[in-house]
Amino acid sequence: MDEYSCFVDWDKMDVSAQSQDTKELTCTDFHELKQLARQGYWAKNHSLRAKVYHKLISNIPCRTVTPDANVYRDIVVKIVGKRSSSSLPLPEFVDNSLVPTYCLNAEGVGAVRKIILCIANQFPDISFCPALPSVIALLLHYSKDEAECFEHVCRILACNDPSKRLIDQTFLAFESSCMTFGDLVNKYCQAAHKLMVAVSEDVLEVYSDWQRWLFGELPMAYIARVFDVFLVEGYKVLYRVALALLKFFHKVRAGQPMESDSIQQDIRAFVRDIAKSVSPERLLEKAFAIRLFSRKEIQLLQMANEKALQQKGITVKQKSLALPKRQNVHLAVHAENFKSEIVSVKEMRDIWSWIPERFALCQPLLLFTTLEHGCSLSRFYSHSEGHEPTLLLIKTTAKEVCGAYLSTDWSERRRGGNKLSFFGTGECFVFRLQPEVERYEWVIIKHPELASTGSETENHAQTASSTLSSSSIPSEPSDRLSPFLAARHFNLPSKTASMFMAGSSECIIVGGGDGQALYLDADLNHGRTSHCNTFNNQPLCSESFQISILEGEESVWERRVQCRTRL
Repeated sequence: MDEYSCFVDWDKMDVSAQSQDTKELTCTDFHELKQLARQGYWAKNHSLRAKVYHKLISNIPCRTVTPDANVYRDIVVKIVGKRSSSSLPLPEFVDNSLVPTYCLNAEGVGAVRKIILCIANQFPDISFCPALPSVIALLLHYSKDEAECFEHVCRILACNDPSKRLIDQTFLAFESSCMTFGDLVNKYCQAAHKLMVAVSEDVLEVYSDWQRWLFGELPMAYIARVFDVFLVEGYKVLYRVALALLKFFHKVRAGQPMESDSIQQDIRAFVRDIAKSVSPERLLEKAFAIRLFSRKEIQLLQMANEKALQQKGITVKQKSLALPKRQNVHLAVHAENFKSEIVSVKEMRDIWSWIPERFALCQPLLLFTTLEHGCSLSRFYSHSEGHEPTLLLIKTTAKEVCGAYLSTDWSERRRGGNKLSFFGTGECFVFRLQPEVERYEWVIIKHPELASTGSETENHAQTASSTLSSSSIPSEPSDRLSPFLAARHFNLPSKTASMFMAGSSECIIVGGGDGQALYLDADLNHGRTSHCNTFNNQPLCSESFQISILEGEESVWERRVQCRTRL
């Protein structure tokens, strides 16, 4: 067909990709390139796509010494020798069972394994990179020879732009990306997240598959379209597409019985057969319709999740564990260790699935209970200060159950002196469990346009986020991990949009603006609830209520004690 077809089995290739129109790409403006990539300008011309990939990858900023095509020609014979490529053992940092062939011919399939081995030789620091075989197999379709493909992959791996994340190369990076994906699902795909919680004992294990959906299960025509945009816009594209896949899976499969005994297997099968329900264009359209705040949001989450894993000592893959089973990272509410007068273990696991992934690693432990310590707000403060985040659970005398997840240490209330002032971050949320389950997040999460002043939401959020200093990122003591979605990150229309939590000797308040989501008195005996602007919530229970029991769980690290407050 052309100079880039030596590894392609054209009988398997999408016919639309065989067009030989004499298109050229001359633009260099980022915004124009982004639009062309999203529109599939080079998707139907094999030769043009190859030239565009070469141009985009050549512009990736890399380390000074990055292996090139000549290095490959020098080392491939020494490393591979005369052995059959099909018998070559692959390095441990890839999953040997997941080497996609896409539309490669026999020569191409063998070349993938050879290139993987040569990359392992040149990149000894790579410890975990399950996406690598897929990236190599894809780029081989658009390479003149093995050496050129090797050089392109090396440039992607050697990218040294601190603002650009391309491919995870360590278990810590991969694992934190899975946690970050879980956080994003929790915020932007709540219906799908609810389904995952209902059918899976370990939600994070399901989300650990997110890169496999893209780099393994997704058909060639789809991953190529994703890669078109990824090379222009970066890592955020992968999250967007994976979120879109989960949204489509939920839409198609909601209410239907599972096809296998594993939701993971069902999602993989759906992604493999996605052509039956969604076109590549529709998938990308859905992905970019998800209103994520900005690249900064993902960076903050990723950094916080990496710190959480490091604190738990989870930095390398255990050889005894087979991907994607991850016994070290799971929702940590164990029946034998958990006691509550308000919620069951299952209900607590549901709540735990709502909290940020970095805190869901931890087992909730008792700090304070009025059954033992008395009904005193001052005593509650004395037992809960120094701990964050906390989870308040309230059971009323009418047997209603509601509560709040609070991101920030209660000692912050003192910064306002004797004046009642609000603090906390946009990770705070309120909820009710009885008589029905409902969660109310920060209003800006569902309506990011409220944080803008007329310009495009995401661009505005990026501008607001770009003013962040390094002090906004978790650089305080490593056990203080709640910088994410702080109100200062956004240009908010009014203070009522960020009234998360407040406390004094007289009361506790959660949520504000035209009402309060929760108000508790100094005796922790009576309370009120109403709609408020911060969470745009309905009353969480009877608008004026008497507290029967109040518990507070703190999700923190093992060296710190966690809190349960009972009234």
